[in-house]
Amino acid sequence: MPPEYAQLLMKLVKYGVVGGFGVAVDFSLTYLAKEKLRLNPYVANAIGFSVATCINFFLNRIWTFRSHDPAILGQFGYFALAAIIGLGLNTLLLRWLYQRWKVPFYVAKLISTGVVVIWNFVINAFYTFA
Repeated sequence: MPPEYAQLLMKLVKYGVVGGFGVAVDFSLTYLAKEKLRLNPYVANAIGFSVATCINFFLNRIWTFRSHDPAILGQFGYFALAAIIGLGLNTLLLRWLYQRWKVPFYVAKLISTGVVVIWNFVINAFYTFA
């Protein structure tokens, strides 16, 4: 395997670890907001997703991509833009699975999160942290 592919694979693995932590934060906050605070499920989803995105930015910047770009606010802007697009994709897919196909809410959230992880990795690996 060429070294550049090995490096990309290692970044994908690290991204997955960070993403797993982000999913735990996302699902925990979504559950808290939806079930305990009785917020609208899509608002709860946005809260969990947004907090996890902020945490994921810093972990990916420091560990996955080892970025030392001094323009951290600009970099976070690109990361946040990708995440906002990802949130839109996540919410649309979640709504489609949950309302149209009657997939249980948290199963639908897991599926839509998996799809968005692919989107986010590609954008962040080749654009945000490139």
